[in-house]
Amino acid sequence: MPRSTLSVAIITLNEEENLSRTLASVRFADEIVVVDSGSTDRTIEIARSFGAKVFSEDWKGFALQKNSAIDKCEGTWVLSLDADEELTEELQAEIRGMLEADERIAPKVDGYRLRLRHVFLGRWMRYGGYYPDMKLRLFRRVTSSGDAHFSERPVHESVQVDGRVETLTKDFLHHGYPNLELYLEHMNRYSSLGASLVAAKGKVSRSWPAFLWNVVFVPHLTFFWNYVFRLGFLDGREGLLLHLYHSAYISWKYAKAWQIGRGAKS
Repeated sequence: MPRSTLSVAIITLNEEENLSRTLASVRFADEIVVVDSGSTDRTIEIARSFGAKVFSEDWKGFALQKNSAIDKCEGTWVLSLDADEELTEELQAEIRGMLEADERIAPKVDGYRLRLRHVFLGRWMRYGGYYPDMKLRLFRRVTSSGDAHFSERPVHESVQVDGRVETLTKDFLHHGYPNLELYLEHMNRYSSLGASLVAAKGKVSRSWPAFLWNVVFVPHLTFFWNYVFRLGFLDGREGLLLHLYHSAYISWKYAKAWQIGRGAKS
């Protein structure tokens, strides 16, 4: 019985420092689809050197861009990866085994959660709630109830799969933040996107108590909970910086939502 086929879907923008590592970890796939949104470095050249099908499209937002990549896939299964992520050899073997056994699995599985390790400043964040970070990234392209796609939201988009979902046992890695400058830049951008979601829900902290709670107390409580009770301090200096600046991100998000609400009111 032939094995099921796998497509890998990746979106890119100036990812020459990361993309080779990501693509090397998915060489076993039957197809790699890359949707690029205007890279000016060697991203497209690197993608083509790995045999990827490369498409250039204007940026439409995270969810819509990822859905565009999925729509171009032809495999039975789709693995959606960011350009700064990498499959461990153990996860590669586990996915190959799943593809071999797919037609014999009953009842059918339509999606798999994968265990994500976050690597921050070169260190694996084992504590503080960061591991394992379960991500539904491997899914059947077409199910009995339709096609699987990412939900359309500005940030923290997630795959919507109607059907049975299970969890694989091995890890993949996120190499997103090799330095503080990049992390703070991303958190500034993500806090703006998150603020738009908060404001859309009407949670703009108009009263003083709500403002103080969201901008001051929630970030401090989040830091204390994750760094102390969830043992984030065991991840050394890197863990301290990650939890400290993540709490700042929460403060920025609610402060920016308040700013949006103030502008709407005026």
